[in-house]
Amino acid sequence: MPRAPFEIGGKTVTAGTRKTIDLPVSHLSDHTPVSMSVRVIHGRRDGPVVFVSAGIHGDEVIGVEIVRRLLRTPSLKSVRGTLIVIPIVNAFGFMNHSRYLPDRRDLNRCFPGSAGGSLGSRLAQLFLTEIVARSDLGIDLHSAAIHRTNLPQIRISPDDPVTLDLAQVFGAPVILQSALRDGSLRGAAKDIGRDVLLYEAGEGLRFDEYSVRAGVAGILRVLRYKGMIGGRGIAAATTAPQICTSSKWLRAPSGGLLRTYKADGDVVTEGTVLAAVADPFGQEERDIIAPFDGIIVGRAVMPVVNEGDAVFHLGRVASVARAEDTIDGLTAQMADDPLFDEDEII
Repeated sequence: MPRAPFEIGGKTVTAGTRKTIDLPVSHLSDHTPVSMSVRVIHGRRDGPVVFVSAGIHGDEVIGVEIVRRLLRTPSLKSVRGTLIVIPIVNAFGFMNHSRYLPDRRDLNRCFPGSAGGSLGSRLAQLFLTEIVARSDLGIDLHSAAIHRTNLPQIRISPDDPVTLDLAQVFGAPVILQSALRDGSLRGAAKDIGRDVLLYEAGEGLRFDEYSVRAGVAGILRVLRYKGMIGGRGIAAATTAPQICTSSKWLRAPSGGLLRTYKADGDVVTEGTVLAAVADPFGQEERDIIAPFDGIIVGRAVMPVVNEGDAVFHLGRVASVARAEDTIDGLTAQMADDPLFDEDEII
């Protein structure tokens, strides 16, 4: 018996086809309509429903490039189940190169939202009901904000064996355990029984090839693990990701000019000098020192800081040697992965 069509936004997608559905969101002040565009790949054979989303923060453009390459991979020519892809959730922010919505709200603090609330609340409610509630699993793509960068990492809730298993399959260099936040997509999805992997990588308003490759490869690994695509050309991670059960932001001890000695992905021991902050006259200089053995999972890239600015995000590691092996192994695998020799995704 043929598989039933997939219904979303009042539209149907027949089995074995792809379709782009525009979900109406709002109108701009000049009455220009704004919609959330969704690409649905509805396979002929039964399987899970998985969504991949990007651009919840409009300035986090790296996820949009990951989605673009994902949709061009030959692996998606025959999908079991249904894949829902949303390249840009927050079209308002994307068009204005802004993290926020026009009312200055952070969409990732507006969930679960409501149909009669603010613009952010309405968009959150639309995304939760039309996308998340129809899915079994989600992968949400993010980057650091502008003037910061993140090492590719998957963030999951502590003590959650299901998402931990999926994060290990994804194969990003780091798995960072972080608590759910009020108003976040992850938190609202959990409340209705849906798991979401949060991928963080790169810098706002910038592309980073390594982060893009890690994102595309990780999504394909998860889809293969869920039985939605075949395994041809998709290599499992050769090294287990580094799990960080806790992390800490190290802040500028004073205002001035920041000189960094370590980069994202560097593994450091307790007492290592990571950077120095000096006043413009060169009369005072203060070091930023690692308080424990860790891996730099995020950092500021702006060389001008105020006292208290977040400079390094340090994830705690139990073994420096193992963390170094993990980063070296996964970096080498990404550089040599034949998946990225395909002309279709360059």
